[in-house]
Amino acid sequence: MKRHIVISLVGVLLCLRAFGADWSQWRGPLRDGQFTGPSWPDQLDTNHLRQLWRVELGPSYSGPITEGDRVFTTETKDAKYEVVTAFNRHTGEQLWRTQWEGALSVPFFAKANGDWIRATPASDGQSLFVAGMRDVLVCLDVKSGTERWRLDCVKEFEAPVPDFGFVCSPLVDGDAVYVQAGASLLKLDKRTGEVLWRTLKDGGGMWGSVFSSPLIATIAGKRQLIVLTREKLAGVELSDGNVLWEQPVKSFRGMNILTPVVHGDLLFTSSYGGRTIGYQVAHNDGRFTVSEAWQHKAQGYMTTPVLVDGVAYTHLKSQRAMAVDVATGRELWTSDKSFGKYWSLVALGDRILALDQRGVLFLFRANKQKFDLLDQRQLADQETWAHLAVTDDGILVRELKALTAYQWAKSAAR
Repeated sequence: MKRHIVISLVGVLLCLRAFGADWSQWRGPLRDGQFTGPSWPDQLDTNHLRQLWRVELGPSYSGPITEGDRVFTTETKDAKYEVVTAFNRHTGEQLWRTQWEGALSVPFFAKANGDWIRATPASDGQSLFVAGMRDVLVCLDVKSGTERWRLDCVKEFEAPVPDFGFVCSPLVDGDAVYVQAGASLLKLDKRTGEVLWRTLKDGGGMWGSVFSSPLIATIAGKRQLIVLTREKLAGVELSDGNVLWEQPVKSFRGMNILTPVVHGDLLFTSSYGGRTIGYQVAHNDGRFTVSEAWQHKAQGYMTTPVLVDGVAYTHLKSQRAMAVDVATGRELWTSDKSFGKYWSLVALGDRILALDQRGVLFLFRANKQKFDLLDQRQLADQETWAHLAVTDDGILVRELKALTAYQWAKSAAR
């Protein structure tokens, strides 16, 4: 009887944790763009979604994250400093502010996307892990902003400064933090910054500036790190960095940008100048194999899809939305309308929020038959490349030069 009570209590605690989870890293608590809080209304007007507060900031592409009643964001200041600021999530009051020298000028053909900080920080509740453009990972105290440790990958590994900056968003799991930096994939002790292993080394420089961010998933019966580099997709052993399997992924100038989506033992990815492909991973006779299950001619760009009921809802290089059955690769629909250059996507049940790069927020229904738009609203006049953050009572939008908090009207909850 006692055992059953303990199991029930654990289940309740897990449900509560999921329901009120912080948006603590890139694409949310499980890094899958899924939200498990209160339902959203079917409308986005000011009667349903009102602005709570707004602060002006320097430019940034990294998404805001939350931890309890705090929200954290980054910025580049005076083309010289990288700044991290903590705000009260409910009032917008500044709680602390930390900065260091670390700006970077990207190559001329990437200037349209700016020289400012890009990676989204991650938090474990105690520490905040922030990726600076010059391949520096900084660990800050969540409560005070005090620096706990830093790893300068250029100095540590004698690696070149990445041409496009440190773009990968840190991943925290257990006592470790994982990043694609230093022309490689790294596992660090999150308490000390000690490098535990280093793998998937490349030459750095132009081709060392990895764009994608890793995730952890159980595939073919094995919990592993899933990594998309500029040239290939790989599964990596968490304990020692051993590469379990790898698969080349073609793209234009290594523009493998999105984070792969996992569906069972199948991985969905899509690249600029390449294709949308489903890769099947298997484990037989003690060996992992990877094979192409299907491919589609559509090209992805920067948008990482969300998965609802086996369907990937995504945004393409063509700037149209598309729905794909992940198991078969069958295109279910492509929107007639084109949008901006990028969407950040968050799903809740059969509702999907899409923040467009042009500052427009779309709300649509996950529908296998058509693009089922419920509502849309212009939230910002500035570009909104940073990923949307979602809380139990609202959303946080990082515009290019501002952070704005919005709150769902209590009467609007379904």
